[in-house]
Amino acid sequence: MTDLTELTAVQLVDGYRKGVFSPVEVTRAALERAGRIQPEVNAFVRLTEEEALDRARRSEERWRRGEPCGRLDGVPVTVKDILLTRAQPTLRGSRAVSPDGPWDEDAPSVARLREHGAVFLGKTTTPEFGWKGVTDSPLSGITRNPHDPSRTAGGSSGGAAAAVALGAGPLALGTDGGGSVRIPASFCGVFGLKPTYGRVPLYPASAFGTLAHVGPITRDAADAALLLDVIAAPDARDWSALGPAPGSYTEALAGGVRGLRVAYSPSLGGQVAVRPAVANGVRRAVQRLADLGAYVAEVDPDFTDPVEAFHTLWFSGAARVVQHLRAGQRELLDPGLREIVGAGSRYSALDYLAAVDVRMELGRRMGRFHEEYDLLVTPTLPITAFEAGAEVPKGSGHRRWTGWTPFTYPFNLTQQPAASVPAGTDGDGLPVGVQLVAARHRDDLVLRAAHALYGAGPG
Repeated sequence: MTDLTELTAVQLVDGYRKGVFSPVEVTRAALERAGRIQPEVNAFVRLTEEEALDRARRSEERWRRGEPCGRLDGVPVTVKDILLTRAQPTLRGSRAVSPDGPWDEDAPSVARLREHGAVFLGKTTTPEFGWKGVTDSPLSGITRNPHDPSRTAGGSSGGAAAAVALGAGPLALGTDGGGSVRIPASFCGVFGLKPTYGRVPLYPASAFGTLAHVGPITRDAADAALLLDVIAAPDARDWSALGPAPGSYTEALAGGVRGLRVAYSPSLGGQVAVRPAVANGVRRAVQRLADLGAYVAEVDPDFTDPVEAFHTLWFSGAARVVQHLRAGQRELLDPGLREIVGAGSRYSALDYLAAVDVRMELGRRMGRFHEEYDLLVTPTLPITAFEAGAEVPKGSGHRRWTGWTPFTYPFNLTQQPAASVPAGTDGDGLPVGVQLVAARHRDDLVLRAAHALYGAGPG
């Protein structure tokens, strides 16, 4: 018998169309799986069984009439508890946020899912205000890795990635301000895409400014393309959103990689120490691209680590997030968040603008780089998942989560599309991710290359 929790969104929609199974059957299976994994993995802030089943029943009736209301009608989805969801509290991983309403508005991406008939299973976990690259918070505790619960799922969209990896819905909405979709996708062995900034509208605006993207976490690139086709629609509430997408991302998948110019950078020019098992997995993925007809050259982009500029922007954003809190509320915050809030509050406007200058120069360099190369390929992370409950790996010498994510946050500074694709496992069975990066507005190339890798065989 088919395990409904193992099917992709594309397969579910095809099954609904053919009458092979129903949205109610699929939703019940997804909810059962979510309830079963929750005690050990802790992927959810809350499950919304009653609402999910009600939406599934209405979807089932629409499919019975042959009148689905959208491209995801009846498909179970989860939403990171950073994004507003109507009639549900959005607590953002914080005890300082009151659950009292009214919660009467959807974020743009959530609104698009609702219009297309998606079934909301629940809200997934996040570190407090999404501030770090692992998922634990004073509100909801530690989210654990689906491959080894003693390890972290990564973050800040850790609950979303763990849920997808374990079959609690094939589609998840995450956010990514410095790697927060790609980090957990890599650690959990699923697909994660940070689209070009503004491709998916965001409201309310993030205090982290134009570093913050909304993106899909899914089983594969085809599901991500389908989800992006739905959520990449303009919304008047986001003044920085892009106009309509240039075409269907799903249709663009068929283009393949033959003839694409691929730059392979194993360590950003020796700036990053990458574990051998990770390097080997990424190298194999690059070889697959070459076998599929891409022109591959080992080339490094021309930039040095922009971490200090990123810290200035990120820590300032954190200070802004909690600026309205009273002293007693601040005592409820994650201690690490309080630390970076203190650092962020000491930056001047000139410090901030100097960081913006670094960002603009990095964007210029990457813009010129992509005049010569269609794609940049790197490891998503230099390591695999480490112990749960820690911001940095034990004994690493890193102070903050940015110490072990040097491949991800630069592309938030530049606003480029970037994805993490599974690329095998290390000796402990923990997933490895390969990162694909393209020029701004070329989300289609990232998805095409990722889809080609999936088609070439399991990573």
